[in-house]
This record gives sequence, structure tokens and C-alpha cells, in this order.
Amino acid sequence: MTAEGHLIFSIACAVFAKKAELSPELAHGDWWHIIPASLLTSLLPDIDHPKSLLGQRLKWISAPIARMFGHRGFTHSLLAVAAGVFLLKTRLPHDWVIPIDALHGMVIGYLSHIIADMLTPAGVPLLWPCRWRFRLPLIQSQKGNQLERTFCLLMVGLTLFWPNWTPIIDAVNPHGLNFILKYLT
Repeated sequence: MTAEGHLIFSIACAVFAKKAELSPELAHGDWWHIIPASLLTSLLPDIDHPKSLLGQRLKWISAPIARMFGHRGFTHSLLAVAAGVFLLKTRLPHDWVIPIDALHGMVIGYLSHIIADMLTPAGVPLLWPCRWRFRLPLIQSQKGNQLERTFCLLMVGLTLFWPNWTPIIDAVNPHGLNFILKYLT
């Protein structure tokens, strides 16, 4: 998926997460925290690809990560999400305060990238270092792919019209995403 597609898809995921009340912090959070935080981290998993938008700007980080893990390796896994949450919670200076809704937005942005890449034929190794690839190939990504842009914009449109009703996680699983996001609070 392209950087543009990831950015648009992260907006759709952030809007959905807030409207579906995936966590109380997202449900009561500020749009001006959640959307920018989601956009900020939506391209981060591609730091493992030196030719990606982020990889080109941070070659000194991207090249070693690409050599160690390859593209769509560790950075596209749930282990990377857990490591990122751990680092955010334990390694940030105490005087550097990031609002909790923004932290949840950052997790949503990162996860949106992984979900978007799962929609391509290559899939992602969610359980890295296990090499199983998880995929639901709905998008054939190519440069300038209008189908990808249309799909992502359609997702934004659908989430904007998503009704504010019963939280989806409570309907499916009362513990839901709170299991992952609880560590942030």
C-alpha cells in the first residue's frame, strides 16, 4: 500500500475507533489528539523499507532495520506494537506528557498500517518471528493505484457515517481492545 493509502486509512481507523468506543479514552478523547496521533504513526511500520516515505528521510535508521528484519518483518507484527507501547510508557521523560487519548490514537495509527498491509496479497507476519502471513487480499497495490485510493476514501466515508451507538467491542467481547490499551493508562 502507498503512503497516501496508509494516511487515508489511518483516518478511517481513528474515526471508527472513536465512534465504536474501542476504549473509554478514545470514546471521550479529543479529535484534535486522536487524528494527528494516528497520522503520526501510520507510516512508522515502513521504517523497515529504505525506499518508503519515512525510510528515505531516516535512512540511518531504516537501513539497519531493513538489514536485520527485512520489509514487513518485525515492524509489521503485534510484537512491535507491544514493544512500542512499552517504550512509550517506560522510556519517555516524566515531564514529557502525551495525552492518553493521543497515545491510544498512536496505537490505532500503527495498527491501521498493519491492517492495511493485511489487505494486500503479501500480508503481514502478525506473530513474528513466526513467519505465517496473515492476509485478506482485497487491494492490489501499484503505483498511482486508483483502486487503493478509492477503497481508503470509501472507508473514511463509511466511518464518518458510522452511527454513535453501542460500542462494538462490548457487543463482541467485553474485554476487547482494552486488554491491549489498558497498559497505556
